[in-house]
Amino acid sequence: MIGSSRVSQPATGPVLAADLGGTKITAGLVNGGGEVLATRSVLTGAHQGSDAVISTLVEVLLAVRADAAAQTHLEAPSAVGIGSAGVVDSATGRIVSATDAIPGWAGTDLGTRVSEALDLPARVLNDVHAHALGEATAGAGAGRASLLLVAVGTGIGGGMVRGGLIDAGARGLAGHVGHVPMPEAAGVGCTCGRTGHVEGLASGPGMLAAYLRAGGQAADTREVVARAEAGEDLAAGVLRTCAIAVGRLIGGLLNVMDPDVAVLTGGMAGAGPLWWQGVHDGVAHEAIDLVAGTELLPAMAGPDAALLGAAKFGAVPLTATREDPR
Repeated sequence: MIGSSRVSQPATGPVLAADLGGTKITAGLVNGGGEVLATRSVLTGAHQGSDAVISTLVEVLLAVRADAAAQTHLEAPSAVGIGSAGVVDSATGRIVSATDAIPGWAGTDLGTRVSEALDLPARVLNDVHAHALGEATAGAGAGRASLLLVAVGTGIGGGMVRGGLIDAGARGLAGHVGHVPMPEAAGVGCTCGRTGHVEGLASGPGMLAAYLRAGGQAADTREVVARAEAGEDLAAGVLRTCAIAVGRLIGGLLNVMDPDVAVLTGGMAGAGPLWWQGVHDGVAHEAIDLVAGTELLPAMAGPDAALLGAAKFGAVPLTATREDPR
């Protein structure tokens, strides 16, 4: 566990931030004004296992710190914030659970190892949670009291931010919204090993699989979307079914969470007007009257959203998140 003495004070300088996914690691220095500086991206090398991934992460963070040091007007970083794939115990920086996208990732003491390697306090949160926090800080949720983010891409995840704090749940699992049951997904296998969850149907790979099951032929999800936009009935029907399922998911979450604003991100958020219309129709089907008017917006914080969220999380001492949310 990271010693309390190392996280007892808020970060006084810029924060080294990293967005660690199964394919790519992006790192940067984030100053107090929310500017992302000295960024670098490298391949995760996930197939090499957890130790190699941590080595790569530390190397790219050190490189960013060196790049920043070469610019004399920049302050040295005072903390590290990491958005990581997997379920994270943010009190310890440990990866509680993870898919096999990074072999051996579950059980990794990520925060401790990065903290020791860089001699800085380090805090870790889930990568989608980091994206939600960044979007709440500098994107569609700026100036709002609360934000619900839903990310639809290879999987479906989410995050809820209230008062500038991410709600990670009792076990770090909050936001796994792709594992909500959905009628349209009945009988469809999910990545978690169960059936009937929305992720199995309405994620990018889920849509492609649904199209192939229906008798279509396509190389990838982009082709399915292109065929739908070009007027092919089969592709358009599959796309609409998947989009409505996403909308119903969001509508149900609005009923439960009642955020100020809902934000959609991920690869499928760029699928075009037919997909968005289906999502809006799904929300209208599911959301009760009091929340039906909640704005549903595309993400606005840009490609650095997760870095901004990780930096914000890393800058706040652990005791403040538990005892003093101000």
